Amino acid sequence: MNPVLHRALRSLQRNILAGLITTGPLLVTWLIFSFLFKTLAQVGLPAIRLLAAILPDGVLTQEWLQWVLAFFLTLTLLYFVGRITSQVVGRQALVLFESTLERLPFVAKVYTSVRQLLDSMMAKKGTSQTVVLVDFPMAGHKCIGFLTRSYTDSTTGRLLAAVLLPNAINPTSAFLQILPMEKVTETDLTMEQAMSMIMTGGAVGPETIRYDKAPGSEEEVGVSQTVNIATVNIEVASSETGS
Repeated sequence: MNPVLHRALRSLQRNILAGLITTGPLLVTWLIFSFLFKTLAQVGLPAIRLLAAILPDGVLTQEWLQWVLAFFLTLTLLYFVGRITSQVVGRQALVLFESTLERLPFVAKVYTSVRQLLDSMMAKKGTSQTVVLVDFPMAGHKCIGFLTRSYTDSTTGRLLAAVLLPNAINPTSAFLQILPMEKVTETDLTMEQAMSMIMTGGAVGPETIRYDKAPGSEEEVGVSQTVNIATVNIEVASSETGS
């Protein structure tokens, strides 16, 4: 290849890559905001279009104005729903609503699973939520996961761990792994740090991370105690609900 052409192609490639690195975060931010804006606006858009049909011509005929008003209408509705559910009457109404959903065969499973997952992912610092590393998809390849609870092998009595492994960039899809507790490595990552690493493909994260278990450490015992406490809490909550 011609040296001049080769240098030109290398310079073009380098400049394009630098441009992607510079504008990439802005593009991702814009895509996320655009998705949220369209999703929320579509909820309130029918009401805004009904209002536009009632009002005189020329008031709400512009399409962009209808989308903006629909977006803020949805935010307003979400705000009032949150305020209502945070009060005593609202909490009682929410309990009644959830108990009604639990009587529906298919909806109950989906709603309960999603609600438990969201509560677990939004758990505050100091709760039983733990960020761990497991060998996935093969031995020697570590994957970030969230330790959700523990199980006991009915045959051997061995302690097992349920670990949720979100996919990088797209954490809405994930793998659920059931594996021996001794195969789980507890990290010093917080939930926020782990989600930042997953969402950015590892580009954003702490400078150091606990990768290997320290020789003779009591880390496995700590993980087991954490999961057992979470399991006891779940069992107590289930018994209270049943009573």
